[in-house]
Amino acid sequence: MASVNAVMCQRNCERQPCHGQPVATLTFVYADSTAVLGPLAVKEEPYAYDLCAKHADRLKAPRGWEVIRLLPETQPLHPSEEEIDALADQVRERGRHVANARSMAWPVSSGARYGHLRALPTLKD
Repeated sequence: MASVNAVMCQRNCERQPCHGQPVATLTFVYADSTAVLGPLAVKEEPYAYDLCAKHADRLKAPRGWEVIRLLPETQPLHPSEEEIDALADQVRERGRHVANARSMAWPVSSGARYGHLRALPTLKD
């Protein structure tokens, strides 16, 4: 999933009027009457089609054609509630560490200058 997120940019699903985030790339091998649905390509290719999870899951080949799926079942790109809670906990914990580090910094006197830096008094809650 990380590679999918790294690839995402301003690309959209090729199916009209869908504007979903692409998760897979569809290519065709005309000589073998085969449609290949694989992981999202790193960059846009002229004869490849980016599809969102919904359209990738629903893809059907024309009569006489075969679909080869080279990716696991697509997963939604939106984080679950548990992932959001875990991220929020990490942000809170990091904030506590930053606050502790600031409180342990050298004492600041109003208007004191250190080279090109000027120390300001600490605001208390």
